Amino acid sequence: MKTILLTIPDSVDLNDSEAKMLLASRLYEKGKLTLGQASEMVGLSKAAFMELLADYDVSFINYPTSDLATDIENAKGYSL
Repeated sequence: MKTILLTIPDSVDLNDSEAKMLLASRLYEKGKLTLGQASEMVGLSKAAFMELLADYDVSFINYPTSDLATDIENAKGYSL
């Protein structure tokens, strides 16, 4: 893993774990990290990380709508 050093103004009320969670949640939301990678980054289980994502307005279901539309069209050709 990479290590980065960030300088955040003292006026920003943000501790280290909050900063990690902000970054991990955004990277997960953007598809840059998997759920497992993001949860590892903040030192939480996947379940705990998923629960906290709502606090950062990030859905734990990270599936592009374009893929969903394609999957629906592909599924129309199948019958049960």
